[in-house]
Amino acid sequence: MGNSRNLANLLGTGSTIATDKIADAAFNANKNLIINGAMQVNQRNATTTGTGYTVDRFQFVKSTNFDELVVAVNQDTDTPSGEGFSNSLKIAITTAESAIGSDEVMYLDQRIEGQNLQHLGFGTSSAKSITLSFFVKSPLAGKHSVLFYDATNVRSNLQAYTVSSANTWEKITITIDGDQSGGFANTNASGLIIFFPLAGGSDYHGTPHTGWGAYTATDDFMFSDQVNLAGQTGNFFLTGVQLEVGEQATPFEHRSFGDELRRCQRYYYKLSPGSTASGYASCNSNSSSRSDAICHFPVTMRSIPTAVETTGTATDYGSLTAGVNVTCNSVPTFVRASLNTSFVRFPYASNSVTQGQAGVIQAKSADSFLAWSAEL
Repeated sequence: MGNSRNLANLLGTGSTIATDKIADAAFNANKNLIINGAMQVNQRNATTTGTGYTVDRFQFVKSTNFDELVVAVNQDTDTPSGEGFSNSLKIAITTAESAIGSDEVMYLDQRIEGQNLQHLGFGTSSAKSITLSFFVKSPLAGKHSVLFYDATNVRSNLQAYTVSSANTWEKITITIDGDQSGGFANTNASGLIIFFPLAGGSDYHGTPHTGWGAYTATDDFMFSDQVNLAGQTGNFFLTGVQLEVGEQATPFEHRSFGDELRRCQRYYYKLSPGSTASGYASCNSNSSSRSDAICHFPVTMRSIPTAVETTGTATDYGSLTAGVNVTCNSVPTFVRASLNTSFVRFPYASNSVTQGQAGVIQAKSADSFLAWSAEL
């Protein structure tokens, strides 16, 4: 019944396909330049209290010179009613900073590859307008800001938005003109960065220019009269972040979890068996005290990883070789990687395995994982 109804919606009189509806559907597919805007993918599954990632693709930055501020950032289930979201990003401030120093700053950002922005036409007379929309719930009513930053040409466009009621979900829409003076490099490096400045000292605000212009940190990062979210306790929430071409905010593009996960895995991939004795990958013992495993990435990564992340505990890892279970005596180490695979070395005590034997790398605890980063 559901499929028939959907098909009927695409049909005009008789059996003629309503091509305008098909065109509309095609146009709306993949319109959102933001990855994980619904905050549904959370590979790290962790809370950060300093600079780092929680939900995928959204980086939280808190400068280390805050001397009082206590903050925790994680994925949450508080969402705007009736909008189809299950998750949000939550910034919980439990101890406020009594006075913001000149060099202190706190913000969220998402970085977009330049090669994904070429259709915007920036740097030409045909530069397209773009619209950012999102749902926000702030502990403070009043002026907030968003910074559009062109990393290729060091240009920026700072915009204000107003939260009408504290601790209430509101939808914000910001439309800006395309920049005719700077084009994004057609590479996998950062092209456009969307910043959500949350607090900052005088090193980060002054008299910002209007619209697009050359960026100066001391003037253009945030507004000096915006709210200071580090100066009080409370919770800041964000979800439904969408950046699209045009002057109108269209309904949020809800992607499947699997689709969004694969987009995120280009930048960060976490291999987590999830249970004891589960296997990571096949391996070969190239001496009596180590095995090398080839781990395959599910998607091509943005750049070649240069390290592997682990729990930091050797006994979380091991192998099964020729029927013999072996536990690592130090944490696995990165050997090398390509855009599609990584070699990881698993070290053991001497004479633990037989050189030349094949086996399987195993998780020795449910917390065991390997992860690789290619973040911008």
